[in-house]
Amino acid sequence: MRTSELQAADKQHIWHPFTQMRDWCDPGYDPLVISEGRGSVLIDSEGREYLDGNSSIWTNIHGHSHPKITAAIRAQAGKLAHSSFLGTTNEPAIRLAGRLVALFPPETLTRVFYSDDGSTAIEVALKMAVQFHQLTGHSERCRFAAFDHAYHGDTAGAASLGGIAAFQDRFAPLSFPVTHVADLASLESLDATTKASLAGVIIEPLIQGAGGMRTWPPGLLRDLRAWCDREGVLLLLDEVMTGFGRTGEMFACEHEDVAPDFIALAKGLSGGTMPLAATLTTEKVFQAFLGYYAEMKTLFYGHSYCGNPLGCAAALANLEVFEEERTLERLQPKITHLAELLLGLATEPNVSGTRQCGFIAGIDIARPDGTPFPWQDQTGAKICMAARRHGLLTRPIRDTLVLMPPLCFTGPELESSVAALRAGIREICG
Repeated sequence: MRTSELQAADKQHIWHPFTQMRDWCDPGYDPLVISEGRGSVLIDSEGREYLDGNSSIWTNIHGHSHPKITAAIRAQAGKLAHSSFLGTTNEPAIRLAGRLVALFPPETLTRVFYSDDGSTAIEVALKMAVQFHQLTGHSERCRFAAFDHAYHGDTAGAASLGGIAAFQDRFAPLSFPVTHVADLASLESLDATTKASLAGVIIEPLIQGAGGMRTWPPGLLRDLRAWCDREGVLLLLDEVMTGFGRTGEMFACEHEDVAPDFIALAKGLSGGTMPLAATLTTEKVFQAFLGYYAEMKTLFYGHSYCGNPLGCAAALANLEVFEEERTLERLQPKITHLAELLLGLATEPNVSGTRQCGFIAGIDIARPDGTPFPWQDQTGAKICMAARRHGLLTRPIRDTLVLMPPLCFTGPELESSVAALRAGIREICG
């Protein structure tokens, strides 16, 4: 099909996520049709090349069409694409669970529950946490504490935890019981009754993603772990975005030597190739669910594609690439280079601030006097559209530009990406 035919068919039938479809379907708008990916580059249906500046929504790790991961998927597809995880098991899922557990300190996270994406990984943790307290004689612990500006997914339970009005307010009547707090001090100041009702506390460690790439103060995660231990509350870490090298370590919690009670993984788990998620938890939690069937201790929760062999094969190959290519070791100088480039970008009159956490960067856009642009103007989105004309694909969070490339990005590719953002800022803001 020609590009124009693809665009017309898309507008006729498809509803895109997080998209105002009136604008998308406007006759004057030509959607970008991606047809190929190689390494750091995405190629559209007209043959134009773009650097993937947001890792295809924070998923891609080692680059597109990585030969090792592609070969693993192809080989697994030739043997078994999928079989039920209810009543049977499969080798890739078994091997992957062992590899994931081995990434954490011994005797910490020992059990793996598979699902499909970040939202479902969070849902699994929520249900496990509530049922754990029921099974251990504390059914009053059925609430969660979550932080302002957080984003944990869009399914009902995960969305309840979020602290971003645009995603939550319309569905507030469907929310799980959640107490939102601004920081650790606000959590500590909760009254005794509320503390006694908490099943768990959830946080995006080190940095909040959709909340505007907001970084947490050093030491907060360690202090939060200590607070949970004192109060008998389970600690849930949402590492859907931060996992698999984004922060410079394999997982963000490693920066502060924190072992959670639950950790949710997705996005980069398969290297950004297949939908796959995993919720890891402790032996203590797992043991509480063991009993006779008649006791109804079973976790009655699951998905059709739990433990999908194709996704698990891709994830195994992803972890092998980390080792073979020394990904984390080779990433460190790139993190330093990104910091240097951000310092240069910060001198632009319309850049009010920059933030960095490992290989994740947020660039705030405002007027030269620091006052924000009206959010309705979509200034950040316009800048990203302008940057596309300079060969960079990324998306903003309102007026925060996001640069979160695959870990395989080279120095020149980083420089080209920042140059494209600078050009876009100047074109839109003057």
